[in-house]
Amino acid sequence: MPPLALFSDESPNLDGAIFRNSRTSSREIMIPVYLHGIDRQSINALKRQFFQALNPARGYCVLSFTEGSGVTRRINAYYKGGLEGSEGEESGFTFTRYGLTFTAMEPWFYADQVTSQQWTFGDSAKPFLSSTRAFLPLQVVSGVLGGDGAANVVIRNDGDIDAWPVWALTGPVKSFSLVGPDGATVEALARADGSDVVPSGRTLTIDTRPGHKTARDDLGANFWDRLSTNPVFWAVEPGETRATVNVVAGSGMASISLSFRPRFASYI
Repeated sequence: MPPLALFSDESPNLDGAIFRNSRTSSREIMIPVYLHGIDRQSINALKRQFFQALNPARGYCVLSFTEGSGVTRRINAYYKGGLEGSEGEESGFTFTRYGLTFTAMEPWFYADQVTSQQWTFGDSAKPFLSSTRAFLPLQVVSGVLGGDGAANVVIRNDGDIDAWPVWALTGPVKSFSLVGPDGATVEALARADGSDVVPSGRTLTIDTRPGHKTARDDLGANFWDRLSTNPVFWAVEPGETRATVNVVAGSGMASISLSFRPRFASYI
């Protein structure tokens, strides 16, 4: 488990303290490494290559842990120390040993596989007016009229920690709302001029991950101003999360999908 920071309040009239909240801190990881060369020149070249690869100024390292069953989990961490080396039995003419330490700013391990689900709305197979039925009584496709596109969905998260999804909506979409189990909502209402919020053939991606939180289409256009005021992004809790996805399709088939990588407290 990663380390936790606890927050509490103390009262002058009560023993102990009152728990308020907790926060997961960054994680320290130590990995022993043994380098061996066929001669002095080869071990020195290997050291220099290793130094360059671990330089935190060039970015984070990806540490991968694979169980015998083939399950792999990864964590991003920055090299902190251990390459200083020491004299004695830990270093020789053609070999050296290091105890590398890393700091994972985000302390969770990620699964290799991406969890994704998709739903479709509207009907692209039927024309606006039926060609096989009599003109009266009139029959049109409900998605064209903006019929009820609500779907109660169950999202499965096999991880240990809440996961922040990435939503992708492919037009034509007149309006949509993504409602979490506690009522948190991300939505875009129908436009006054009747045009699609997400035009046909375009895909709007809403990234709810902390540090990202963007709403852009496949051409890079910013869609933030098309969302309703103060959207509340919500996470997918471990286990089953029941949510409501509401999409009113335009004149065609619209789809919506979400994807996320499950997060785990450990590599096991």
